[in-house]
Amino acid sequence: MSTLGVKHSVDLADRLHSAAIHVLRRVAREDAASGLGGAALSALSVIVFGGPVSLGKLAEAERVRPPTMTRTVQGLEAAGLVAREQDPDDGRIVKVAATPKGIDVLQAARSRRIAALASALDALGERDLRTLERAAELLDGLAGA
Repeated sequence: MSTLGVKHSVDLADRLHSAAIHVLRRVAREDAASGLGGAALSALSVIVFGGPVSLGKLAEAERVRPPTMTRTVQGLEAAGLVAREQDPDDGRIVKVAATPKGIDVLQAARSRRIAALASALDALGERDLRTLERAAELLDGLAGA
């Protein structure tokens, strides 16, 4: 435990939580250019970065009920961004996989978000950028914990 104490840890956690939400909301403004809503982009991200996944696992990952995820996937299918495929190990299981178009749409959306954040970071000085770089390393470590 830090010598600064539990109260400081709780206060810092609160500030980090709030800052993370505000940063994500700021960059999420770029998502409109993709033509997809936040829920669809989030599901597509899970599929692109995690590989083919069953509807049930996708619903679990996105913390929604399976019928909600079914509707989301149907929309992604209609847009040609995902396709259903049989599980090679168990033909009874159907998985959802990203199409090349889906990968392109997600990568473009991610690039727009990153560009928006990079633009905001450009306004900071070198010292602040180094501080944020170290903070990113620490947050990556916490996320893996």
